[in-house]
Amino acid sequence: MPTARQAASHLYRRAGFGASAAELDAAVAAGYEATVERLLAGLRQPDDARPALPHLSSYPKIQRGKGIDLYDESLRLVTWWLEKMATTSTPLREKLTLLLHGQFPTGNSKVYAPIFMFQQNETFRTLGPGAFNTLTQALAKDPAMMIWLDTASDVRESPNENFARELMERFTMGVGNYTQEDVRQAARAFTGWSITDRSGVFVMNEGAHDFGEKVVLGHSGDLTGEDVIEIVTHTPASARWVTARMWSWLAYPIAPSSPVVGEIAAGYASDLDMTNLLRAILTHPYFLSPASLEGLVKQPIEWVVGTMRAFRLSPASLKKVGGTGYLQYVLGNLGQIPFDPPSVGGWGQNEYWLSTASSLAQLNFAQAVVQVADLSPIGDEPVASRIDALADLLGIDGWTPQSRAALTRVRHLTPELTTLALTAPEYVVN
Repeated sequence: MPTARQAASHLYRRAGFGASAAELDAAVAAGYEATVERLLAGLRQPDDARPALPHLSSYPKIQRGKGIDLYDESLRLVTWWLEKMATTSTPLREKLTLLLHGQFPTGNSKVYAPIFMFQQNETFRTLGPGAFNTLTQALAKDPAMMIWLDTASDVRESPNENFARELMERFTMGVGNYTQEDVRQAARAFTGWSITDRSGVFVMNEGAHDFGEKVVLGHSGDLTGEDVIEIVTHTPASARWVTARMWSWLAYPIAPSSPVVGEIAAGYASDLDMTNLLRAILTHPYFLSPASLEGLVKQPIEWVVGTMRAFRLSPASLKKVGGTGYLQYVLGNLGQIPFDPPSVGGWGQNEYWLSTASSLAQLNFAQAVVQVADLSPIGDEPVASRIDALADLLGIDGWTPQSRAALTRVRHLTPELTTLALTAPEYVVN
C-alpha cells in the first residue's frame, strides 16, 4: 500500500493535474477520503480561476464570413482553456471536462466555429458532474456535435447514420452491444434535427422527421431522438462501458468485462450520476493498487498543464519563448491540441503517446520552461537536496535508482536538472 502522501499525490495527479507540497501536506492532514470529498465538492463550486474569456464571433457573423480570423479565435480559445486548467481551484472539474472532451470528441477542424466549441466545453463543465443521460441529451443537440457528426443535415429521405453509430459505439455502449439495424433505426429517430441559420441553436424540423415506427434495442414505437438516447444510456452495456471508460482514464486501462467494472457499474446504473461514479472510482481499493499507481502515461495536455501549475507559468509567460501560439505548437508536436481530435475516435492512451518525436517535443518544451520559470525553489536548496525538492515541486512520489543516478550527475546545474526531471519516466508516467 502507498503511504498517505503517495496516495494523496496519486489522487491529485489523476483527479487533477498534480499538487504542490502544501496541497499534499493538507491532504495528508485531512485524510484520503476527506480529500476525495473536497475534490468532488469542487465539481459544483465557483472556480477562483477566471482567465479572460476570448472574443469569439457569433455564428451569424461567421456565416457572413467577412473580417473574421477563425484560426486566431481558435488559438485564443485553446489558450484560454489551458490557462484555466493551469490556474483552476477546482481541478477535478477541469479534469472531468478534459476527459469528457475525449469521451465525446468534437473538432474545430470540421465544426469551424470556435463559439460552438466554447459552448460545448461549458456544457461538459456544467452538466458533466450530473446525470450522464442528461449530459448526452444536451450534447446530442449541441451545434458543434450536430455539425461534427452531420445530425444537422439528417432528413427522412436520407437518414445519416454518423451520430447514431457514434452514440452507440463510442459515447454510450461500445462495439458488440448493438446491430447495424439498431443504427439504421436510430438514425431515423434523429431525422429533422437541425440548427438555425440565424442563431445556430437546435431546432426540430418536423417536415424532415420520420414519424414511422422504429425498433431500437428491442424498444419499438414512434421513437424520437430523445427516446433513443434514454434507451441506450440506460442499458446494462452502457453502465459497464461508461464505468470502464472513466476507470481507464483515472486508474488504468480495463475492458467493460473487468471484475472491477462489475463492482462499480451497478451503483452507477442506479442513477447515472457522474459525481457518484467518480467517488466510487477514487475510493475503490484498486485505485491505489500498484497497477493504478503506474498505470498511465500522461496525456500531453495533462503533462503541459501540470508543468505550468508546478512552476506557476501562464500562456503569457511562455509566449516569451515561442511567441503567440507557442502552447498550441507544443501540443501539436505532442499530438493533442484541445478542440482538435484527430478523428471521431478521439485520442488513444499510453503507448499512443510514446514516440521518438514526442520525446523530443517534451525535451524542447522542458528547455523552454526553464528559460522562463522561477527555479529558485530548487536552486536555493543545498545541492544534495535539489533532487528531492524537485520531486516535491512536481508532486511525484520520488525517483527510481536509475533516474536518481541520472539526476545526480546534473544536480549542481539547476536548469539542466529541472529539464531532465520534467522528461523523467516518473513525471511522464502519471
